[in-house]
Amino acid sequence: MREKILGLLGLMRRANAVSPGEDQAGDTVKAGKAKLLLFSSDVSDNARRKAENCSEGRNVQLVPLPFDRGELGAALGLGGCSMAAVTDLGFADALMQMLSAQWPEKYEEAAGRVRERREKAARRKAQKGSKRAGTRRTDV
Repeated sequence: MREKILGLLGLMRRANAVSPGEDQAGDTVKAGKAKLLLFSSDVSDNARRKAENCSEGRNVQLVPLPFDRGELGAALGLGGCSMAAVTDLGFADALMQMLSAQWPEKYEEAAGRVRERREKAARRKAQKGSKRAGTRRTDV
C-alpha cells in the first residue's frame, strides 16, 4: 500500500496537481488553491510551524505523512522534499482514502472531512449546471 500511495503522489506531480517544496507549497496555500498541505515525518520544527501558520484561518488540512523527506521527494521526482500542497480535490480525496485504509486511526477523521468537501463541491457543480438546463432562445 505504501508503494500505491507514493505512486499516487507521483501521478499528482505529473498531473500538475501538487506544489512541492516549502516555498511553493506556502505560496499555493496563501493563494487559496491548496486543499491539503502534506509534510514528511522528518520535517523540521521550523517548517512545521511555517505550515501551521500559513494554513491557519484557511480551509486547508495539514496532513503529516508516514514517509521521510527522501521518500516524498523520490515520489515527486525531486531529490528531497519535506512539504507539498495538493491543489485538486479528487486527488486529495483519493490520497486520504488510501492513507485511511492503511492507517485508519491516524487518518480517518481527516479523510472524512476531505470526502465531505469533495461531495459539497460536486453538489455545487451539479446545481450550477442545472440553472442552464432548458431551452435556449435562438430567435434573437
